Amino acid sequence: MIYRCPICEQALTLQDKTWFCASNHRFDRAKEGYVNLLPVQKKKSNDPGDNKEMMFARREFLNKGYYQELSDNVNNLAKTFLKEAQYGLDIGCGEGYYSSRLAKELGEDFALFGLDISKSALKYAAKRYPDIAFSVASSFDMPYADDSFDFMLRIYAPSLETELKRVIKSGGILITVCAGPRHHFALKELIYDTPKEHTQEASSIEGFELIEQKRLESTLHLSDENDIRHFLQMTPYNWKLTDEQKQTLSITGFECELDFKIEVFRAL
Repeated sequence: MIYRCPICEQALTLQDKTWFCASNHRFDRAKEGYVNLLPVQKKKSNDPGDNKEMMFARREFLNKGYYQELSDNVNNLAKTFLKEAQYGLDIGCGEGYYSSRLAKELGEDFALFGLDISKSALKYAAKRYPDIAFSVASSFDMPYADDSFDFMLRIYAPSLETELKRVIKSGGILITVCAGPRHHFALKELIYDTPKEHTQEASSIEGFELIEQKRLESTLHLSDENDIRHFLQMTPYNWKLTDEQKQTLSITGFECELDFKIEVFRAL
C-alpha cells in the first residue's frame, strides 16, 4: 500500500475502517472519510494548520472562481507532462479545491491523494470529494512509502526537498506554484513603506530538473464585501492591515495584482 505508518514507517493495511501496521499502530478512518496520520507526539500544537475560520474563508473565496485560471493552467500542464500516471499527491491540499478539479480533469484511472496538516480543512474536503484519499499529516514527514507517486502538486505549501524526492518515482512530475514578483503588490503597498517584489528567479529543488516555467498574471477585482473579507482572511496580510484599512476596503472595493510563478520539475 502507499500509506506507511507515521510512527514506525512500516506499511499500513486497511481493515474495515482502520489502518494498521505490523507493529499494531492503528489509525481509524474518520466518518468524513479522511485518515489522521499525524500522531500526537509529532504535533507542535493542539490544532495545527489553518483554523475553521481561515478554511471557511478560503473555501468561499475559491469556490467563487477567482483563482480558476490558476487551477486551469496547473491542470493543463499536468495533462501535458503526465504519461500514464496512476498515483498523484496534492501537498497542502486544504479544502480540496485544486485537488478536486485536477482529479476530474485527469479521469477515473488516476488515483489522487491529498495531504494537509489542518484537520478542519480535510473534514470538509473528504466529505465533499469522497473519491480523493485525504490524510492529515505533515508535509515534512509524509506518511507514504518511497517511490509512491507519478505526480505531485504543491501550491504554496512548505515541504522538505528530501521528502519530495523520497515519495516520487524516478521520472515523476512535480508542479509547484508560488508568488510571482508582483503578487498582491497593491496590498503590500498599504502595509509597507517600501514593499519588495518576490523573486523572479527559477527555483531549484535537489533531485529534480526544471523543465518548464510559466508566469501567470492578471488583476483581481473585488467589490463584494463578503468576498473581500474572505480574501483578506485567507492571506497573511489580514494580520497586518488595520481594522480601519479593512473597513475601507470592504466599503470601497479594491483591485490588486495576481502573479503566480508555476514551475514543472521532473524527478531524476
